[in-house]
Amino acid sequence: MTSVGVVACGAIAADIATIASKRKWHIEIQPLPPLLHNHPERIAAAVDAALDELSQRHEQLAVGYADCGTYGALDEVCGRRGVPRLGGAHCYDVFAGIERMKALFADQAGTYVLTDFLAASFRRSVIVELGLDRHPELSDDYFAHYTRVVWLAQRRTPELEAAAIDAAASIGLPLEVVEVGLTGLETELAVLLTPTPS
Repeated sequence: MTSVGVVACGAIAADIATIASKRKWHIEIQPLPPLLHNHPERIAAAVDAALDELSQRHEQLAVGYADCGTYGALDEVCGRRGVPRLGGAHCYDVFAGIERMKALFADQAGTYVLTDFLAASFRRSVIVELGLDRHPELSDDYFAHYTRVVWLAQRRTPELEAAAIDAAASIGLPLEVVEVGLTGLETELAVLLTPTPS
């Protein structure tokens, strides 16, 4: 059996582990800090370094990131190393599908998107990181052009729903829920982890 290592965004690493357990995939997942998303220019280098480490232990490698704001820098790393990544521009595409995301943005361009992770960590990942806990008057500078929050619910639990409601309320926007589950991510992973012919 081929040994597989996956460098994953920390925001979806737990979901990847859940799917791997369900599918009985024996993979090592190396999560990178979710807050790298606040500095997407650092993602490609971090992934490259993590791939170096995993390559010492595994024959097959994969990257559990979409482009995620790297503007092709991650594709350069993946192309140079011959390692596949998740499809799409961001994890929203993975969870909901590219066409569905296009439709959501076409309906309202000012759509702020939450995943389960972002809903649960909103205060830390967004409010604190943007300094809004210290300077709430800056909220309009960041969010004035948004018109709604859409939560792409992978698991619609009462706790996560409360967190999503709180996140939307904290920036003064209405919340809409789109239930997506993990099917999109599971489908992408199945393609990603299919061994390529040698």
